[in-house]
Amino acid sequence: MKNFGNELVELIIKTKNKIINFLKNNVLFSAFVISSLINGILLRLFTVKNVTSISPILADLALVLFVGSFAYFFKPKYRFRYYITWSIILMLVCLINSIYYTNYISFTSFSLLATSLQIIGVSDALQTIMDLQDLTYLWAPIMLIFVHVKLKKNGYYSHIKTKEKAQISVLKVLVAAAIVVGFFASTLTGTDISRLYKQWNREYVVMKFGIYVYQGNDLIASLKPQISPLFGYDKAAKEFRDYYQEYESESKSNEYTDIFKGKNVLVIHAESIMNYLLDTEINGKTIAPNLKRLASEGMYFSNFYAQESVGTSSDTEFTLSTSLLPASSGTVFVSYYDRYYPSIQKSFKNSNYYAFSMHANKGNYWNREAMHKTLGYDNFYYYDKDYELDEIIGLGLSDKSFFRQSSKIIKDINDTKGNYYGTLLMLTNHTPFEGLEDTTDLDLTYKYTKTDEATGKTTEVVNDYLKDTTLGKYFTTAHYADEALGEFIDELEEEDLLDNLVIVIYGDHDSKIKRGEYDYYYNYNPETDLKRKTDDPEYHEFTKYDYELNRKVPFIIWTKDENLQKKINREIKFPVGMYDVFPTLANMFGVKNSKYSLGHDIFSTDEHFIIFPNSNWLTDKIYYDSQNDQAVTLDEQTVISADYINKYTLRAEREIAVSNDIIVHDLIKKTEESDEILRGVK
Repeated sequence: MKNFGNELVELIIKTKNKIINFLKNNVLFSAFVISSLINGILLRLFTVKNVTSISPILADLALVLFVGSFAYFFKPKYRFRYYITWSIILMLVCLINSIYYTNYISFTSFSLLATSLQIIGVSDALQTIMDLQDLTYLWAPIMLIFVHVKLKKNGYYSHIKTKEKAQISVLKVLVAAAIVVGFFASTLTGTDISRLYKQWNREYVVMKFGIYVYQGNDLIASLKPQISPLFGYDKAAKEFRDYYQEYESESKSNEYTDIFKGKNVLVIHAESIMNYLLDTEINGKTIAPNLKRLASEGMYFSNFYAQESVGTSSDTEFTLSTSLLPASSGTVFVSYYDRYYPSIQKSFKNSNYYAFSMHANKGNYWNREAMHKTLGYDNFYYYDKDYELDEIIGLGLSDKSFFRQSSKIIKDINDTKGNYYGTLLMLTNHTPFEGLEDTTDLDLTYKYTKTDEATGKTTEVVNDYLKDTTLGKYFTTAHYADEALGEFIDELEEEDLLDNLVIVIYGDHDSKIKRGEYDYYYNYNPETDLKRKTDDPEYHEFTKYDYELNRKVPFIIWTKDENLQKKINREIKFPVGMYDVFPTLANMFGVKNSKYSLGHDIFSTDEHFIIFPNSNWLTDKIYYDSQNDQAVTLDEQTVISADYINKYTLRAEREIAVSNDIIVHDLIKKTEESDEILRGVK
C-alpha cells in the first residue's frame, strides 16, 4: 500500500511537470487559454455575480482547450493568427453579452444576427447602453498581441520545437479537455442538461455551463428554424396534443361578455411606457397625465406585465396577438414569421372587421411588413410609404405627427371599410430617449428652500440632478409621448370617431433603464447633491426584486361612451400578463378566442398566473426567480410552500415548451391539417 501511495505521488509530480513543461513550450497557447478563461469569469462577475462556482469554469476551460488545440495543425509562425482570431471572437462574445445583459437582464443569441438591421436602427443608443466595465474584455486580444510581439522579438518561433507531430500536440490538448469535461460532467444533473437543451433559462445556463458553452449551444439552437422541424416532431406533437386535451380554452360568460360587441377598436402600442409614470410627479407635474386620466375613466390593469424576450417590442406584438409566448431562441418576427398562428386580428376579421396596423418607422423594422401579413392585418401603413416625414425625432416620424396623420387615415377607413380593428405603434419614447431635452415643459430639477442658521435668510436651491441621466431623458420623452396621445384622442374627437370606438392602450415593455439609475433617483439627497449611502437612515434599497416587479406596464381599456364607462370603470389589481389580452378582449367584443391560447379571459378565471420567457413566474402570492431558485412573497401573510412552487414551476416549464414547439414545428397548422384529413377519411 505504501508503494502504491509513493507511485501515485510520483505520477502526480510527473504529470504536473509535464503540464508545466508543455505550457512553457507553448506560451501563446497558454496565454490564449488563460485570457479567454479570465474573460469568461469577468462576464459572470459583471452579470450573474457567479464567480466561485467551479462548473462554469470547467465548462469554459474545456471548450477553450478544444478550440485552442487545432492551432497545432498550423505552422508555428501562423498559429498567432489562429489564436488572435479566436481571442477576438470570444472577447466579442463576452462584450456583447455584457452589454446586452446590463440592459435586458438576459444573454443575447446568435439568432439576433438576423435582426442586425434593428441594431443599426438604434446605434445611437450605444453610448447610452455601454458601461466602462464592458471595455475590460478588450485586454485579452491586446495581451495576446503583446505576448506575440515579445516572443517574436526573442526568437521564440525560430526555436520552437517542430519535430513533434501536430497530431500529438492536438491529442495532448484534447485529452486534457476530455479530462476537464469528465470532471464537469460529474457536477451536472438531469435538470441542468434539460435546461441547456431547452435554452430558455439563459441566466441559469450561463451560471452552470459558462458563457462559451452557452453561446456554442445557442449557435446550434439558432439553427432550429432550418433543422429542428426535421427532428423531434413526433414528441413535440404528442406533448402538444396532451396539453390541449387537458386545457380548457373556452371562456365562461361573465359581466363583460359582448359588452363591446360591434364597436370599433384601436389598440395603441405605447413604446417603453411603464406603469409608475402614471403616478409620478416632478415639481407638481404628472409625467403621464393623459394616461392617468384614461386609466381613471376606463378599466385600468395596474398589475400588468409584458412577457417579452430578446425580440422586445416584436415579442410583445406576437404575444398579445396570439396568446403564445415568444420563441426560446431568436424572434418569431424574424425567424418564424412563415408559420400559421391563430390571432386576434384574424378573429376580428372573421367577424367582418377590417384589420390594419400603423407605424412611424420602416416596414422592414423587425420584419413587420411580412409578419403583419402573417398575423392577419389587411394593410400596414408605415413611414415614408404612407406618411409625410415632416418631423423626425429619434428613430422615425414623431409621435405627434404620426398620430395627426393617422387620424386622417383612420377617418377614411371608418367611412369606407365599416368596422375596424387597428393597431398603432408609437415610437418617440424609444431608447436612447433623446431629441426632446429642450422642448418639454417638464421641469426635472429638484428645488428646495435652504435656511442659513446664522442669519435666518432663506434661499431657493435648484439642483439639476437628472440632467444627462438616462432616467431624466426617459421622463422627458415619456411626457412627450403622453402629450401626443392626448392630442390624438382630441383629433379622433374632431373627426367624430370616438362615439363607436374602444381604445386599448398597453406599454410594450419596460424602459430597460439600469437599476442603478433608479437607486440614485430614489435615494437622491438634495442637501449633498449626491446619492445617499447605504448607512443613511433615509436610504431606500432598490433591490433586484424591486426592479423586477417595477417592470410592469399600463394596460387600459377606455371608451367615450358614458354608459359603458360606468360598467367598466374599475382598477384590476391582480396580476395579468400580455398573453391574457387576446382571450379577454375576444370575450368583451364577442369574437372567437383561439383554442390554443396560453392566457385566459381574466374575468373567467380565479387563478392569476404569469409566465415570463426566462421561466420566472408570478402569482398573486409570490414572484419566483427560477435562475436563483428564490421566491419573494408579495404580502407578509403568505407562507411559501414547496408544493406550491413546484406546481407552478412545472407548469411554467411545460407551457414554455409547448409554446415553443408550436412555433418551431408549426404545430397548429400541421395538427389542423392532420385532423382535416382524418375527418375526410371518416
